[in-house]
Amino acid sequence: MVDTLRDKGLRKKLVDSLRNKGIEDVRVLNALNKVPRHFFMDSSFKSFAYSDKAFPIASGQTISQPYTVAFQTKLLEVKSGDKILEIGTGSGYQCAILLEMGARVYSIERHRELFINAGELLRKMKYNPHLFWGDGYLGKPSYAPFDKILITAGATFVPETLKEQIKAGGVIVAPVGNEKTQVMTRLTKLEDENFKTEEFGYFSFVPFIKGQQ
Repeated sequence: MVDTLRDKGLRKKLVDSLRNKGIEDVRVLNALNKVPRHFFMDSSFKSFAYSDKAFPIASGQTISQPYTVAFQTKLLEVKSGDKILEIGTGSGYQCAILLEMGARVYSIERHRELFINAGELLRKMKYNPHLFWGDGYLGKPSYAPFDKILITAGATFVPETLKEQIKAGGVIVAPVGNEKTQVMTRLTKLEDENFKTEEFGYFSFVPFIKGQQ
């Protein structure tokens, strides 16, 4: 794995473009500037790694557009030491961004191939997340409660099992809608166990599916 001066320059240009698109959280931008996105890409797409676009990865999934990664991460309001449950490890890129920001990440992936590949890559990069092959709908109750939960697939609803695993005052960020289009949604858990709901525009994700493969 090589991160050249050219890669670093392209990454800086990408980060500058994200800033121009309204991503102002300095910690989010710094993390995206530090994590080499091309490490997470299929070899046939690596030359496009710093385009602000989503690309295919294994198991019919995608690595999200950098703007989407930045936007979701911004909504999480990550603090160093936060205990974050990520639903959908995918390539491992979003996980690396959260780790770079000092979070303790527990990440579930339903596709065994992605689970194995992401784990190997993140270890090579000297990151140490808690990775699980399993059903994201179930969360990880044995490790709950979490400060934050991030769903990186398009959900038709946020499962009650996940709502139960978030701390009072904690947030869940998820794209919620139908198979084609979702609204980026932030749920904040109140002291009375109800949730405050905020919506932040339209996105398109691969579907959030029960079970594991």
